[in-house]
Amino acid sequence: MEILGRFWAQVTATVPEQPAGVLLGAAAVAALLVLSPVLWRSTRHVVTIAHEGAHGVAALVSGRRLSGIRLHSDTSGLTVSAGRPTGLGMVLTCAAGYTGPGLFGLGAAALLASGHAIGLLWALLALLALLLVQIRNWYGLWSVLVTGGVVFAATWWLPPEGQAAFAALATWFLLLAAPRTVLELQSARRRRRAPDSDADQLARLTGLPALVWVGFFLVVDVGALVLGGRWLLV
Repeated sequence: MEILGRFWAQVTATVPEQPAGVLLGAAAVAALLVLSPVLWRSTRHVVTIAHEGAHGVAALVSGRRLSGIRLHSDTSGLTVSAGRPTGLGMVLTCAAGYTGPGLFGLGAAALLASGHAIGLLWALLALLALLLVQIRNWYGLWSVLVTGGVVFAATWWLPPEGQAAFAALATWFLLLAAPRTVLELQSARRRRRAPDSDADQLARLTGLPALVWVGFFLVVDVGALVLGGRWLLV
């Protein structure tokens, strides 16, 4: 019990407010990871994990039965759930994918702004562990394990200040990456390369044009970026 108590105390410990220079530096590195075509090809896998994880969470919350998640080397993914093929549950599950990374980033920004950077990293590890049991292909397993290994290394070896800086980098990355994936979605739709995208599935489910759903995704993600950035910097 004493060991658990010390662990809980470490997880819930707060860190001093980070200097603006550290937060801006983390934002600059995150922007590089998102905007660089070379780096984005690798880092986009992290967004796919968040995207499919959000589908899974929404499926469970809406009462659907989660059957499994697959992550692919081309940064695509697939979340399979069982339940009614129409209705509110299916709409929420489809809508969660492109809004999930931005909302995860917003939640991370709230924890970071309150000084719980260390707790944020352990929360990320817990979410990745829960996701791991739903993965149904080898590449997905590898992708989640590598991501979890990086986060674990930061929690295990970095000092508290280093953990806080890493948490800031992860938060900024989610906030900045989410809108880019929506823009990529619309670009693929314009070239007719994504006929079964989340937006098109939502159009069939609700009768609203797919472009309206793309706009909804973008508004949520940009809103999360603006609000999360304000919490971190103001």
